[in-house]
Amino acid sequence: MQLNDLRDNQGARKKRMTVGRGIGSGKGKTCGRGVKGQKARTGVSIKGFEGGQMPLIRRLPKRGFKNIFAKDFSAVNLGRLQQAIDSGRVDAKKPITSESLIAAGVASKARDGVRIIGKGELKSKVDLTVAGASQSAIAAVEKVGGKITLTAKISEEKAA
Repeated sequence: MQLNDLRDNQGARKKRMTVGRGIGSGKGKTCGRGVKGQKARTGVSIKGFEGGQMPLIRRLPKRGFKNIFAKDFSAVNLGRLQQAIDSGRVDAKKPITSESLIAAGVASKARDGVRIIGKGELKSKVDLTVAGASQSAIAAVEKVGGKITLTAKISEEKAA
């Protein structure tokens, strides 16, 4: 098999119907759109319209808000970090950064940084440099003799 021999399976791509080529084709004149009106024309914006009745989207109550300034951290559990150390994907003797965690496949994406969560058990002494960490994670790392350095700025209200 060669690259020039590759083809789609039979019927994988459906050909678009040719319209507007005379009444003998069965899709001539109005091209299957019926006659006149908003729906016969391009740019139809009738989706949420319910015939003058109050639309569903406006009848339902609105709750809460989306904070557009919220940081989106990639979370890593201590148990998952210990698993990566045991399997040799992360070296506990060297300083562990967000980049090394992503390269090892422990964290999926960088997003706004990596945040360590205190779920699971950590047995190895580690030196972590990450964007954030929970109080329980910091306590667990310091308990085994390790150190966590946080790179993300903590707001004044949270620090107090």
